Amino acid sequence: MRRFAAEGALVSAACLFGVTFPLVHDALGDIQPFAYLLLRFTIAVVVLGPFAVLVARRRGEDLRLLARAGLVAGLLLAGGYAAQTVGLTLVSPSTSAFITGLYVAFTPLVEGVVRRRLPARRVLAGVAVAAVGLYLLTGATLALGAGELVTLLCAALFAVWIVYQGEYATRLHPISFTTVQMAVIVVVCVPATAAQGVGRLTGLAVFAAAFTGIACSAVALSLQVFGQRRLAPSRAALILLLEPVFAAIAGYASGERFSALKLVGAGVILAGIALAELTGRRAPPAPHPELEPRPF
Repeated sequence: MRRFAAEGALVSAACLFGVTFPLVHDALGDIQPFAYLLLRFTIAVVVLGPFAVLVARRRGEDLRLLARAGLVAGLLLAGGYAAQTVGLTLVSPSTSAFITGLYVAFTPLVEGVVRRRLPARRVLAGVAVAAVGLYLLTGATLALGAGELVTLLCAALFAVWIVYQGEYATRLHPISFTTVQMAVIVVVCVPATAAQGVGRLTGLAVFAAAFTGIACSAVALSLQVFGQRRLAPSRAALILLLEPVFAAIAGYASGERFSALKLVGAGVILAGIALAELTGRRAPPAPHPELEPRPF
């Protein structure tokens, strides 16, 4: 089972990201988006912070590397969330979900530029198949207005973030690396919240921020870093594309019903992941913690 620990961690992260979508969607009817992000990531830092300090002391973590890599990764992640939030005010949720999910197509391109070689053909084929499935699942349109372009920026930032995080995942512990990134997001969200306002701090809004802060931020983001210690960024992005599938399952459980086309889309996403993971699969190389990360 340890052979598939990285894949299991990423599937678990995608599940936590996806199943909380209905909860967040309902909560955003009360609280403003940036106020929600500020509350969510503040709770996550408070919960995960003490563990991060203990881990850093016990491992003798390179604090300069942790601060530098965490700052850049946190800014990329914060930028992605900000672009996604702005885009959601201009486009439909399904269109936002489709365009955001295109990070799975951008990630191999970014990885190819950074590592100066393209991922395996089976991974590229799986990405193409999964992107088609994502389009069918979300029922999005292909019109490109201001909202679509901003959301496209979100997808590009998430792709760069995944590749950048992968470059440092073997050198930094998932808990400490994740905590620094989330602290950066908190700092970025303070002025945005001041400008946008808070909205209404209802019980639902606070519960959603607390639940996602612990489950999606503290736990799922740490699982993602752990998974990226063993898997290439393009494969990690592909597995994370399970998020809209889990979101659809959660929506169905809460009473939402889907057309046959959307169900086909979910199946196509799974087929794309299976194509990349099961065709010509080989064991990934063991991480070497003594190697310096490549300059990004």
